[in-house]
Amino acid sequence: MHATLPLLSRTDFPALRRRSVDTLQVNLGYRCNQSCVHCHVNAGPNRTEEMSADTIAAVIAFLGASPSVRTLDLTGGAPELNRHFRELVVAARLRGVRVIDRCNLTILEEPGHEDLADFLAEHEVEVVASMPCYLEDNVDRQRGKGTFDASIRGLQRLNALGYGRPGSGLVLNLVYNPQGASLPPGQEALESDYKRHLGERYGVDFNQLFTLANMPIQRFGSMLVSKGEFNRYMDLLRSAHRPENLAQVMCRSLLSVDWQGWLYDCDFNQQLGLPIGQAGKPRLHLSEITSDDLEDRPIRVADHCFGCTAGQGSSCGGALADATAPAPSCAH
Repeated sequence: MHATLPLLSRTDFPALRRRSVDTLQVNLGYRCNQSCVHCHVNAGPNRTEEMSADTIAAVIAFLGASPSVRTLDLTGGAPELNRHFRELVVAARLRGVRVIDRCNLTILEEPGHEDLADFLAEHEVEVVASMPCYLEDNVDRQRGKGTFDASIRGLQRLNALGYGRPGSGLVLNLVYNPQGASLPPGQEALESDYKRHLGERYGVDFNQLFTLANMPIQRFGSMLVSKGEFNRYMDLLRSAHRPENLAQVMCRSLLSVDWQGWLYDCDFNQQLGLPIGQAGKPRLHLSEITSDDLEDRPIRVADHCFGCTAGQGSSCGGALADATAPAPSCAH
C-alpha cells in the first residue's frame, strides 16, 4: 500500500473555517463483506477494527449534548457489521435525529442480517447505497463478481418495503463513483440514466443519485501511484477547482468520528490521519467536547481537498453545484 499523505501535505488549497455542526458522521469500523477498488478506507472482510460499546455510548451522549446535530451518518466498512449498530440507530431515532445508513446492499443477504431491511424501514433510516454503475460488468469489476445481482435484489427488497417509492417517507439514494482517474459526470443527467435503466430493466425505484469523486488516498490513491497516474489525477483535480464550491464543502458543517472516537474534519482526513486538535493536544476525542466547541475553528486542508471542489463538486450528499452537461454512460 503506497502512502499518499506525503504527496498531499504541501498545498495551496484555500483556508477554511467551520460553521455550526449539523451532521455527525461515525465510522463504526473497517470490517466489510466486500473489498471495492475505489474504497477510500481500505475496508474488507479481514479488517477487525470495530467501535466499542463505550464509544457508542459517547456518540449517544454527544448527540444529547449537541442540539445543532440533527443528522447521524453511519459508515464503515459495512456499518451494519458492528454489533452495536442497531442499538445506536434506536437511540438516535428516539432523540428525533435523522439517521443515514451507508449500505452496500449486499449486506442485506449476509447470514444474520436477513431482517436488516425490515429493521431499517421500521426505524425510518435513510439508506444511501453504493451503486457505481447500472451495468453488471462494471459493478462486478469494481466490487466483485456477483455483486451487481445481489445489489439489484437488495434494491428490490427495499422497494418492496416502500423505500424509494413516492409518498412512503422511506428515502433510498444511490451513490456513483467513476471507474478510474476521472471526474464524475453531471449528476442530474446521470441520475436520469440510472432511473430509466434500473426502472425499465429491474423495476427499481430510488430517490436521488449522488455522484462522488474518487479521493487520491488509501486503496484508490495507492493504485494511482502504482500505475504512475497520481500526478495526472491531481493535475485534473486542481485544474477543475471551482472557488464557489468552497461555501458548500461538507467539512464546514460535518464532524467525522473514527471507530475509536477521535475527531476529524471529514472522513478523508480521518483516513489520512489528520485529526482535529487544539493547543497542547494533537487530537480530540468525542467525549471531550460538544458541537458548540468546534464552531469557527480552522479546518485542516491538504491537496486531496481539491477532490471536493473540482467541477460540480463532491460531498457525501453528492454534487455541490448544478451540472447540466450530458452524462456519459457509467461504462466510461
